[in-house]
Amino acid sequence: MSIIRRGDERFHYSDGSHKWIPPDPDYDQEAWDAMVRQHQLQHLEEISAGRKPRHGGRTP
Repeated sequence: MSIIRRGDERFHYSDGSHKWIPPDPDYDQEAWDAMVRQHQLQHLEEISAGRKPRHGGRTP
C-alpha cells in the first residue's frame, strides 16, 4: 500500500503508482527522478515508523 498525502498527486497516477515521466516534457528527467526517489523515501519512512499519513489516505 502507498500513502498518498495531499499535494503528492503530481507524483502519482490514479492507481497509486508513481510517475517516472515528468509532467512537463521540458522538465529535466534526472531532476524529476531524484524528486520521485525522495518522495518514495518519505513513503518508506512513514510506513517503517508506523506513522499515519498527515493528509489523504491509503490506496491499494
